[in-house]
Amino acid sequence: MSEAPRARLNTDPETARRGLAGLVLTIVELLRQLMEKQAIRRVDRGDLTDEQVESIGLTLMRLDEAMQELCDHFGLTPDDLNIDLGPLGPLLPRD
Repeated sequence: MSEAPRARLNTDPETARRGLAGLVLTIVELLRQLMEKQAIRRVDRGDLTDEQVESIGLTLMRLDEAMQELCDHFGLTPDDLNIDLGPLGPLLPRD
């Protein structure tokens, strides 16, 4: 009688921490990209004042810097955040 294969679960706390961080940062990056596209649409339509355009640009730059810092902290790359959705392709558009 052969033994059934044992399910292998990586219970290393650091791996779990990095995986959770990757999932959270993926969601944040998706939202950041959506906000950026919406801001560009509003700028193109002329819906914003010069001050609002400046404020949005600065905010998006700071958010991008914060994302990079968090990725560096957790040892993640932008590719790590881009979940492969199989036949649908990657979650995030590639640059």
